[in-house]
Amino acid sequence: MGGTLWQLGRSITRRLAQADKKVVACRYFASEADLKKTVIYDFHVANGGKMVPFAGWSMPIQYKDSIMDSTVNCRQNGGLFDVSHMCGLSLKGKDCVPFLEKLVIADVAGLAPGTGTLTVFTNEKGGAIDDSVITKVKDDHIYLVVNAGCRDKDLAHIEEHMKAFKAKGGDVSWHIHDERSLLALQGPLAAPVLQHLTKDDLSKLYFGEFRILDINGATCYLTRTGYTGEDGFEISVPSENALDLAKAILEKSEGKVRLTGLGARDSLRLEAGLCLYGNDMEQHITPVEAGLTWAIGKRRRAEGGFLGAEVILKQLAEGPSIRRVGFVSTGPPPRSHSEIQDEKGNNIGEITSGGFSPCLKKNIAMGYVKSGLHKAGTKAKILVRGKAYDGVVTKMPFVPTKYYKPSS
Repeated sequence: MGGTLWQLGRSITRRLAQADKKVVACRYFASEADLKKTVIYDFHVANGGKMVPFAGWSMPIQYKDSIMDSTVNCRQNGGLFDVSHMCGLSLKGKDCVPFLEKLVIADVAGLAPGTGTLTVFTNEKGGAIDDSVITKVKDDHIYLVVNAGCRDKDLAHIEEHMKAFKAKGGDVSWHIHDERSLLALQGPLAAPVLQHLTKDDLSKLYFGEFRILDINGATCYLTRTGYTGEDGFEISVPSENALDLAKAILEKSEGKVRLTGLGARDSLRLEAGLCLYGNDMEQHITPVEAGLTWAIGKRRRAEGGFLGAEVILKQLAEGPSIRRVGFVSTGPPPRSHSEIQDEKGNNIGEITSGGFSPCLKKNIAMGYVKSGLHKAGTKAKILVRGKAYDGVVTKMPFVPTKYYKPSS
């Protein structure tokens, strides 16, 4: 088990590094002083956080417990993640919805106020610039969160298109929420613990829904969402209240919800079959190839009107040439860029994320294979350090999701 834990830690560190290639050089060679710190950095260190450079920030990869234990505890009890390195922003104005619809695949207009969805920012070729959770707060206010490693390119992309849109008379403006911090509370105890800190009835807030409400005495943006497959929340809190809120959540859980780092966050999202931008989704991968066809609104499929729509709508009609799939495998855990072969030794694709699952106690991975070889049960060989090991295409998520939805 010690060897497995070592492999898990190594593969996660590699995967997180891979996800942010563009800043790898500055990550490994930047001095500690060059890295940004979240407002609860000292709290992480005081609680045994092992800080590592990630996307220009000093972030905890784990605490005193192992990544394995931390992952399992999140599913059994709960985990509290500091994700303040991610970038929250608001788009406002009467034309903010049609503006955003030029850049993403979602039917933003069709969202009810107070609801949101996962979406993808696309480029002219239909490739993914980034994935993002967007929320329609009101018809003239959209709140969204973009990935830390993509912040600069995302903001430049949005700003460039906003200037052109406004030049034609469009009414849209933005605000980047650098005055706020972002905490993610995930797991079965997330709702009962958070309920202690707010008067609003959280049982009436379902997966994908959003509210602005008072939590622990601070005005927070609360979204019932996450990156683990568990029930949970992402809480945007004024930075001056972030430490008090983190302490209150841990205290109300009586030690069952633990501070949880990037290592377990990566294991959890892989078990849930969720993409990591920079690994499983990149500029040359379309949402259709990535298995995110469900995120393309029905109206958008009919009308297009977003960057790369021609390529994406053609793929919807004819099928993509490659598809993202899940694998379970024998031998050492597959890693990003591990070659996938058919049983005759022909190259059929590549692994994009892989590791040992702390909850399932076996190797899991995702990657891209040629269409036609993507059906569950298809046997394959996965090359790890030059040696071929047995793999089989497996439906995702690997661990069933537990999102809080209305009972049908």
